Amino acid sequence: MAAGVLLGMALGAVELAFLCVAWPASLLPAARPAAARGLTRLMAIERVRLARWLGHETTAESGGYGFLAARAALGVLGGYACASGLFLGGLLLFGGLWDLAWGESEPVPVNLPGVKVVTSSGVLGLTSGMVLLPLIVLMTLALGSLERRLAGLFLGPDRHEQMRRRITELTATRSGIVKAVDEERRRIERDLHDGVQQRGVSLAMLLGRARHSRDHGRTAELVAQAHAESRQLLDELRSVAWRIYPTALDELGLSAALAGVADRSSVPVTVHGGLAARPVSEVETALYFVAREAITNAVKHAGARDILVVLDEDERTVSVAISDDGKGGADPSGGGLSGLARRVLALDGEFTVDSPPGGPTKITARLPKAPPCG
Repeated sequence: MAAGVLLGMALGAVELAFLCVAWPASLLPAARPAAARGLTRLMAIERVRLARWLGHETTAESGGYGFLAARAALGVLGGYACASGLFLGGLLLFGGLWDLAWGESEPVPVNLPGVKVVTSSGVLGLTSGMVLLPLIVLMTLALGSLERRLAGLFLGPDRHEQMRRRITELTATRSGIVKAVDEERRRIERDLHDGVQQRGVSLAMLLGRARHSRDHGRTAELVAQAHAESRQLLDELRSVAWRIYPTALDELGLSAALAGVADRSSVPVTVHGGLAARPVSEVETALYFVAREAITNAVKHAGARDILVVLDEDERTVSVAISDDGKGGADPSGGGLSGLARRVLALDGEFTVDSPPGGPTKITARLPKAPPCG
């Protein structure tokens, strides 16, 4: 660290000289490329120094004149103080040892509170050096810490800090996805209990009444009702299975699956597909559930009359945006939307809800094309 601090002192002098020339030169269009090249090279040297001697590794390409100005001032002033203290402490320590070993140490009075001590110049120099050098060590450590903090402020966190934040994020998203899965299971149980089970009970009652009826006409009527109920039961089962996971998503892709959602909706839904290729399975599934839940919320709670779903992509991400003309006021912390947010965050995505009172509402999910590893 001492080597890094002393190198920072020398480099700070170069940076100050560069800034004195580069800032005025940057006002001239012809000189801006040269100033930019000089800035890039100095920043590269700073990153190497920070990584090699101060333990701050960063991959960010941020930083600029502001960082160089603050870094140069800190490096020159702090480095000069450390170098001066190191030189003085070493000189006192060496001089004291020299006087004790080969020189003629003269008596030197030392005034302490209430006590007057007479000691030799060699002992005094040796003691002063031994006291001063640890202080310089502490000053060097403090300066190195300030250098790292300054680098973290301008260049972003180092690899260790990034790893710590990543671990915290993964812990939170893991807990969130477990909670989202539990909520999804409870919703499936409610669908089965309130829909499928009730129709199954009704079908069993109709068949039981038909079995015990002695009136052939009445029996035929009950069997017809039971047949109609069985068809409704099958429709309910298909609906529940479709809400759990649509087979069209695997067979035909995201656009086709969302087209199926639009066909089943009681409110007009327009789907604009702008994807050149199918996303990976995890991303495609997350985008589907975001769109489906947003459409369901717009129909049930927002009183929307028109819904628009837009699929889009760029070089690194794929997104879905769902807009409706409903009354707005959607709560991002509600059960449905918070579950979607946890699903998206678990894939390193971004989830935003813009729903002012009175509407309109726009829900956007943006996910990386490549899912997170591990």
